[in-house]
Amino acid sequence: MQRTDKTMPIPRKTKSKRTRLSGPVRRAQIIEAAATLFSKKGFSGTTTREVARRVGVSEAAVFKYFATKKELYAAIIEAKRQTWAILEVAIPVAGERDDARFLTTLAREMIARTQADPTLMRLLFFSALEGHSLSDLFFRSQLKSIDLFLSEYIADRVAAGAFRPVEPIQAAWNFIGMVAHHLLLRELFRQELPPHLTVDRVVDEMVTLFLRGVRV
Repeated sequence: MQRTDKTMPIPRKTKSKRTRLSGPVRRAQIIEAAATLFSKKGFSGTTTREVARRVGVSEAAVFKYFATKKELYAAIIEAKRQTWAILEVAIPVAGERDDARFLTTLAREMIARTQADPTLMRLLFFSALEGHSLSDLFFRSQLKSIDLFLSEYIADRVAAGAFRPVEPIQAAWNFIGMVAHHLLLRELFRQELPPHLTVDRVVDEMVTLFLRGVRV
């Protein structure tokens, strides 16, 4: 009769291997972590060591993808900017020359995209207040294009006789200022809208007030 041992061999514990992420995935991880930290603490108040800790990698791994903190910040602006997504929706509507519909579309897109990812708005304020060299890059990539687009639309409507002879860029700033102030109250100061004020109604009020001031 063959003898068998009652005890079973205990398997040796093996070290679990850490999942290796592809370069683009890791880069995106670093950008997202840095964006969150920069939006809470600012550019000057955030270190690359903190970014690395949040991602779960070494600081050297961060520098593998971004040689400097400024390079990382520029990558965040590129990844987070919403300008072209907003303009892609607004430009076709602008061609119809329906002023109320166009301005409503533009305002709603700006509000919806900022609420979906408020990180960018916080970064915008930090970059301006800290006054570092990247604030100009932020302005040009995020704000200036929309300013110019709207001012060109207004100038065209002035030339067509539909709007009074207002200063196009100033009028554009006035309208965008209403939208920006709404976002400032909601996203930075966490102010709740009164129950009767939906976002749609807020936008309708903005558009009505603006058009009353510029239409002939």
